[in-house]
Amino acid sequence: MTSSFTPFALEHYQSQWERTVEMNLADSSVQCLRTDEWLSPDEQAAYLRTPLYYPEVNGTAELRRRIASLYPAATAANVLVTVGAAQATKLICETLLTPADDVVVITPGYRQVWGLAVNTGCTVREVPLDEANGWRFDADALDAAMSERTKLVAVVNPNNPTGTVLTEAEMARVIAACARVGAWLHADEVYAGTEHDGVASTPTFWGRYDRLVCTNSLSKAYGLAGARIGWVVASDAMIEALWRRHEYDVIAASAPGMALAEVALQPEKRRWLFDRQQGLTRDGWGVMREWLTRHGTTFSIASSSATAIAFVKYAHAASSFAVAEHIRQTGSTLVAPGEYLGAPGHLRVTLGYAPQKVQAALERIAAGLASLGD
Repeated sequence: MTSSFTPFALEHYQSQWERTVEMNLADSSVQCLRTDEWLSPDEQAAYLRTPLYYPEVNGTAELRRRIASLYPAATAANVLVTVGAAQATKLICETLLTPADDVVVITPGYRQVWGLAVNTGCTVREVPLDEANGWRFDADALDAAMSERTKLVAVVNPNNPTGTVLTEAEMARVIAACARVGAWLHADEVYAGTEHDGVASTPTFWGRYDRLVCTNSLSKAYGLAGARIGWVVASDAMIEALWRRHEYDVIAASAPGMALAEVALQPEKRRWLFDRQQGLTRDGWGVMREWLTRHGTTFSIASSSATAIAFVKYAHAASSFAVAEHIRQTGSTLVAPGEYLGAPGHLRVTLGYAPQKVQAALERIAAGLASLGD
């Protein structure tokens, strides 16, 4: 093991403790479904007949067609099916990056691209969202971070953990910044479809730029994280390059997972899954707002347009890791330290569960901080 390797701190923290606590609110999805909750009896019977031989390595033809139908003018040749969006992102970084490159990421954010780039030897430049302005994107800061060596710009839209959504004008500024230096744009769109409180659906970056890779998965908006199915949408040539690395990584995603994905992407089923997820999200945010009325001097949160994630700021000098650990140890409740997402002084809390569970967990969080002391 090399001493220079930077672990994925957030995922390591979650994997250590998520099965040991009574309440896990550190994830970023909603309560995920059991197979029998969303498949009809006929669909269950068909699923049980899934052959367990090697499936098509780049994804079944039918699944790739259904994914392509979600993107304007895309075809199945523009799609590679991966083991979640996580593998898709890893393939993109492996394909594009060398130690001589600069990479630009948004902060706070999910730190996978950040870590993969650091471990490659790249120079990583962070563009901070403006917390004082509701975590809005700062296009001028992005322009200042770009250089002739910038190979990749990575955005998560809607953002994890703040729930902010780029406007059309902001998306245009991102593309213009990339085009000015010839950088690639990685648009992680796994939270598209998680919008709440009447916010319009998040548009895709697809079709707006030539050096573009879009990723998505069944994990967030669909509530099917355990299926471990994600995908990349890119040019034919980029898909071929990613596919060659995919063969080294995993050969193929699982046949049962792709069978589930084919069902999930049927239009009626997809709408049902989104409606369910958005209902859990709205209910969870309702519980959060009521909780803040009682604990508003200790906790605060900026408005969010999407996701079931509350990025909570707390009034205490302790590090977010120390706060999260105290809550875990005293309340058997897991939350994600903000410092692992690039924002100290915050906790990432998922609200997409039954309201009574969210309410109980939030009270444990409040009690934990209150008992932490000075």
